[in-house]
Amino acid sequence: MTTPLLICDDSNMARKQVARSLPDGWDVDISFATNGVEAIEAIKQGKGDVLLLDLNMPEMDGYQVLEAIMAQDLPTLVIVISGDIQPEAHKRVTGLGALDFIQKPVNKDKLTQILTDYGVFTKVEQSSEAVAKPVNTLEELSLPPLNTAPIETVRVSDTLQSEMNLDDELRDCYQEIANVAMGRAGDLLARLLNVFVVLPIPNVNLIEVSELSMALSAVESHESTSGVCQGFIGAGISGEALLILNDSSFKDVASLMNYQSEVDDGTELELLMDLGNVLIGACLKGLSEQIDMSFSQGHPVVLGQHRPISELIVNNAKKWKRTLAIEISYNIENYPIKCDLLFLFTEESMKTLNNKIGYLLD
Repeated sequence: MTTPLLICDDSNMARKQVARSLPDGWDVDISFATNGVEAIEAIKQGKGDVLLLDLNMPEMDGYQVLEAIMAQDLPTLVIVISGDIQPEAHKRVTGLGALDFIQKPVNKDKLTQILTDYGVFTKVEQSSEAVAKPVNTLEELSLPPLNTAPIETVRVSDTLQSEMNLDDELRDCYQEIANVAMGRAGDLLARLLNVFVVLPIPNVNLIEVSELSMALSAVESHESTSGVCQGFIGAGISGEALLILNDSSFKDVASLMNYQSEVDDGTELELLMDLGNVLIGACLKGLSEQIDMSFSQGHPVVLGQHRPISELIVNNAKKWKRTLAIEISYNIENYPIKCDLLFLFTEESMKTLNNKIGYLLD
């Protein structure tokens, strides 16, 4: 019997990866949704007896989808596949009715095991060599059409006119690998501060240095900030990571980290360095695992304390020029703590990065 399966993720790259990770021989009729609104509609149309659900999405995120499924008593079995690996995230989704939780990038053996454990997929189906049904388009689901590539492999590097172009497909790929890396760092931060970290959708853009302060959209322009930067280098890839923290955040950060001393400039600098080590190191590790490349990190350098963002950036303008920028804005639930993490890759790094991403889609 064919199982209607719905894959819900805002990333085209992630949807492809999940579809390729389904058990061999599983008789399924696959449909896709790019956010929670589309997913709920598809389930109501009978297209999602099983739902593989991302958490971090626009319009309606995975938590809201689970709440809607419970409230409306919709007939679907949900397995969450997310880059947000905080223990609290796992606890929350299972509390909202999800069967289980798998971290991104999805592991085929893990997914098969969970589907088998819950009786969704059986070895009988695998041995029968059933063929998956054609993928449902959003048009068939009466959902809005998408500008996404088909499920077949597309080499991103083959679609580029030049290494410094950033089309929608390539932006999606960078955003997805940043999402996974962001989740690794968010998990460490959550454990360090014993909090729940609210993860955003990463921003990915090609920018000039004159646009850099505008890229830090999550940091209030009227508030003073402090920042640290750290260079990194790999085989054919180099860049710098910047951590910008609102000065108003220091008091709460110090309290959460159990600092007993007075929060003066020295303490703030120590806290800034500690946060930079955690977030920058974890994000780079998350990136390196996905693109199979090790990064060496330089010594952190203080950009400044208690200054507007523009002043933190101006001294490095000649060094950064035009760059691929990945911005991640971390917020702490129930605390007014804001910090922006920005990765700036050199123009020369784009060719290597594009090739690495191309292999992820093979």
